[in-house]
Amino acid sequence: MKVESVLYMLWVEDMDRAIAFYRDVMGLRVKSEHSKWSELTHGDALIALHGGGKGVFQKTGLNFEVKNLDEACNDVRSGGGSIVNPPMKIEEEPLARAEVVDTEGNAFSLYEYVG
Repeated sequence: MKVESVLYMLWVEDMDRAIAFYRDVMGLRVKSEHSKWSELTHGDALIALHGGGKGVFQKTGLNFEVKNLDEACNDVRSGGGSIVNPPMKIEEEPLARAEVVDTEGNAFSLYEYVG
């Protein structure tokens, strides 16, 4: 088997709103854009947005490393998302993490290495 790529898929209710959030707030590049399936990238990472979501809270395994966690949380809020768990230093780990939600109800983590 030869794997061509790996992607992380999120269900979205409003494709335009979701694309705007991940492009404008999270800084991802739009690779393709369609009403039911869109793809955004950052480096080799590929995130697919799949239409048909209900806009309700759903946990994901998606994580983004950021340089300034507080600033990133403010960006999420101003971009229409929300903060579920504010930035917190993780005991016995060299990082701080915040749990946030995008405009479509998908929960993901932001983290910053704090040494």
